[in-house]
Amino acid sequence: MKNTIHMLKSVTDTICNSFIITTEDGKTIVIDGGFPSETDHFLSSLQEITGAGIPHIDAWFLTHPHDDHVSVFFEVMEHHAEEITLDTVYLNFPSQSFVAKQDASAAQTMADFYRLLPRFADKMRILSGGDVLDIGAAHFHILYSHDFEITANVCNNTSLVFRMELGGKSVMFTGDCGVEAGHKVLRLWKDSGLLQCDYCQMAHHGQNGCDRAFYEAVAPSACIWCTPTWLWNNDAGKGYNTHTWQTVVVRGWMDELGVKEHYVMKDGTQAIHL
Repeated sequence: MKNTIHMLKSVTDTICNSFIITTEDGKTIVIDGGFPSETDHFLSSLQEITGAGIPHIDAWFLTHPHDDHVSVFFEVMEHHAEEITLDTVYLNFPSQSFVAKQDASAAQTMADFYRLLPRFADKMRILSGGDVLDIGAAHFHILYSHDFEITANVCNNTSLVFRMELGGKSVMFTGDCGVEAGHKVLRLWKDSGLLQCDYCQMAHHGQNGCDRAFYEAVAPSACIWCTPTWLWNNDAGKGYNTHTWQTVVVRGWMDELGVKEHYVMKDGTQAIHL
């Protein structure tokens, strides 16, 4: 399918980011992938979407080193490398020592990253804010990569934030970007004309990510939510402290901003045609 964003469902209805993007000129782009449990579904979806027994991935973006984003990539590199071909891996992870000091939530993920790095080091490209790249018909502006000055919500705030233009439409991808990194994006790019987008992937699964000011600047016509049922509904049944979730608040912001079109992971795999 040409110029289509496929947001894959979670097979266990949990948090994850997993996007497969196809372009009009035959390129395949992946963003993140999800937990290890999503690997088989990811690979079968990739085969179905590309129509190839051994799919080719032109670009695989890893937004930041949290398991629910990058573990599928690790699983593929370690156990399924012969089932795909891959050109380039795009990322900008902080150092292992920085993560160990600032955010223990990513310590094991970073250890796995360095353990597996020899398998893909020759394919890796480090991205920085301000970079511009074309992957076939898809045009990317990198708006933010990790900032050592941000020491709150550290790993989430290392998320790559980038704008994709494809098929005459624009899409903002935010990973798990937090309030602090979102504010920096606003400061750096407020007069650039690059913030407003037709679609916005809602940061940190739609809650406790970027604040309202960020979404007001993006002013999307449609929202993309990597959000499972329990998080969408603020469901206490999962045993989490639901007082920390802000999904309902963020949904309210979007209502107030007049957004009528929503693609939500809880509803299954979503195909967004650009």
